[in-house]
Amino acid sequence: MGEPLTGVYTAKRKDGTVYFRASLTYRNKHISLGSDPQKERAHEMYLAASLLIKDDSLHLEDYKDASPLAFSKWVSLVNFRDNGIYLATPIYIRPHFFYYYFSPTDYFLFDKDDLFYYASRKISRRGRHYFVADYGMQINILSRYGIKSYAVEGRDYRFINGNRNDLRYENVEVINRFHGVQTIQEKGKTLYQVKIHVKGNVKVGVYRSEVEAAVAYNKAIDLLKKAGIDKAYTPNYMENMSPDAYASLYSSIRVSPRLTSYRSE
Repeated sequence: MGEPLTGVYTAKRKDGTVYFRASLTYRNKHISLGSDPQKERAHEMYLAASLLIKDDSLHLEDYKDASPLAFSKWVSLVNFRDNGIYLATPIYIRPHFFYYYFSPTDYFLFDKDDLFYYASRKISRRGRHYFVADYGMQINILSRYGIKSYAVEGRDYRFINGNRNDLRYENVEVINRFHGVQTIQEKGKTLYQVKIHVKGNVKVGVYRSEVEAAVAYNKAIDLLKKAGIDKAYTPNYMENMSPDAYASLYSSIRVSPRLTSYRSE
């Protein structure tokens, strides 16, 4: 096997295959750097990590694809060196926010309040959808802002400064929180229009408040079900509203007469 190399340890897989793990200890913390079938390559990981934590002239933008270290590990080490906190996820902390990196030029900005959450959860992506695994479920990261999975950017929510990678709370504006509800402007006033899809979009009504509109959508669902329309509509959940208040609003809400006479074919 040759002479032992600093920071390199021999390991075996279940099938008996030998591979080599690289690690180092920094500020009394043992840090795993990765593994490789070749001992020399694992040693290169150790040497690169050792240089990185000693040389504070090396920054995140200095990472090269040819580096033996994965970029996520590079971020973790630079953050540990500069900020004194080791995080397993690719986070770099600033005074009032932090970066979550995918590559040197691809990252999210989050508020400091979200640090604990993302320090223990890896963000995965599929196309333009970003999610974390949470209690065995895939959770869309936009749900933390009250943005539903069906929401459309520009209609239901927007990024105030135009940067969709800036996920600080001050930059995320939720326009429509509920199913079937859309904000409209009419004679200088903000109103809430409700539509529900049957064979096409059916207008339920226009309402003064978002809550009234959300309840109107629920009432439309109930009327369509009574009419024999068997579709898997998702009703709006009215958080912080008592059953009595909901029942009172539900009974007073008016919806399009079209819904009361709708029949399935």
